[in-house]
Amino acid sequence: MSLGTAAPRGMSFRKFVTGAAIGISVLLSGCVNSPNYSSVNTPFQPNINPGGQQGLVAGRVIGNGSVRIGLLLPYSGEGQSAASVATLFANSAKLALGDFQGADVQLLVKDTGGTAEGASMAAQQAINEGAELIIGPVFATAVQGATSVTRRAGVPIVAFSSDINVAKSGTYLLSYLPVSDVNRIVSYAAEQERRSFSALLPNNAYGAVAEAAFRQAVGQTNGRIVAIERYVPGNAEDIRARVANLSRSISQVDTLFVPEGGGVPPFVVQVMTEMGASLGEVKMIGSGQWNTPDILQSPVMVGSWFPGPDNQSFERLAVRYRETYGTQPPRNASLAYDATILAAGLVRSAGPDRFSDRVLTNRDGFLGIDGIFRFQQDGLNNRGLAVYAVSGKGNAEPIAPAPRSFAGQF
Repeated sequence: MSLGTAAPRGMSFRKFVTGAAIGISVLLSGCVNSPNYSSVNTPFQPNINPGGQQGLVAGRVIGNGSVRIGLLLPYSGEGQSAASVATLFANSAKLALGDFQGADVQLLVKDTGGTAEGASMAAQQAINEGAELIIGPVFATAVQGATSVTRRAGVPIVAFSSDINVAKSGTYLLSYLPVSDVNRIVSYAAEQERRSFSALLPNNAYGAVAEAAFRQAVGQTNGRIVAIERYVPGNAEDIRARVANLSRSISQVDTLFVPEGGGVPPFVVQVMTEMGASLGEVKMIGSGQWNTPDILQSPVMVGSWFPGPDNQSFERLAVRYRETYGTQPPRNASLAYDATILAAGLVRSAGPDRFSDRVLTNRDGFLGIDGIFRFQQDGLNNRGLAVYAVSGKGNAEPIAPAPRSFAGQF
């Protein structure tokens, strides 16, 4: 699993899980629109005490190893989607433990209800029962609630929210973050000699994060930004007006960045065409949110570029998931799988300080279903992403591979 600490250097992911036949970007709904919580100023101090006192376990468990890990999921969260995510992640974690031969891990499954209060109680219960690491929660408010407990106990979290406001030392986000998407697609565009950029961004928390990353990424490639327009999400008339503004300077750009998925990018092309503003040689680029049927099947999007994790390992995971549970897993099933394999790998190879900040933030990073990733000291992550082109036939064609290591990257 690890390119540095959790697995011997040079060992493949397939060999590391021994016996497995397998090695978003779909952002989890509701994770990026939460309040901006203030940071905890005190540094995280992990409690390195493996094999410490363990209480009796209440509730469901996965695995029978000696090292206990909390798995916090929104089984009773509001709406059917919360329970579906909980089931998906629990199933993926179970597959991971089955693939990791001899995993000395036991997952303590706790229901957060999808709330801060529920997550706080779930985290406390898991810690009282001996959890040395928390996997989850899913939603930003729940991550905040769990963090309020885990920081006092010195227990780290590997969470699934994509809201960067809840990341901090000791609370590490494994999710797909906008910054990785933006950095990868802008750097690839620059490698293709594209230097002049415009952007159409949603006027929300996600758009603000994407804009900051976009400005920084373009600056690092010595490119220039001609125009940025921000629209009210879901408001077709407002999007039309913003596209009209962009169309006036479209002849000055060679790249148009539209990160939101769904019907927005095809609508942008439609409006541009209606206004007689030919995109010509302008390349439209996007984010992992483009990896959906409505964009991949759109004839007007053919040839457009977007970043995403390597799909080959996930496709093999999806086959096993269907064979085991009878349904096709969403793309984010890999998050719970990778988090579980990470925990099992560190238990096996990293010694008494297996979940310490030093181990979790090692610069070599880890190798999972979605490729390489590493945690930063501030709780955010870096991912190695591939670049894809929309085919118009319902699939994405890889045009640039994901990096296999973080060598040479700061």
